[in-house]
Amino acid sequence: MALRFLGKDPDSPDGDSPTVWEDGDDYILQGFVTTEPAVLDQVGDLPKGETVIRFPKRMMQFFPEVAGASRTDA
Repeated sequence: MALRFLGKDPDSPDGDSPTVWEDGDDYILQGFVTTEPAVLDQVGDLPKGETVIRFPKRMMQFFPEVAGASRTDA
């Protein structure tokens, strides 16, 4: 299944990130990897292959459930 582009951060200085895509029942998020020790200490151990990203609240507008749009899965 092809990803469906939902939106990029309109406040991004370079216009490249963060970004949201829809992939069936999942969202694919592009954001900034969080390397801040205090944040990672609070998150705790991560499973292999996972990372923590920082994703601005203002980007929630691109999620169909938040924007009030109905989802239609292909």
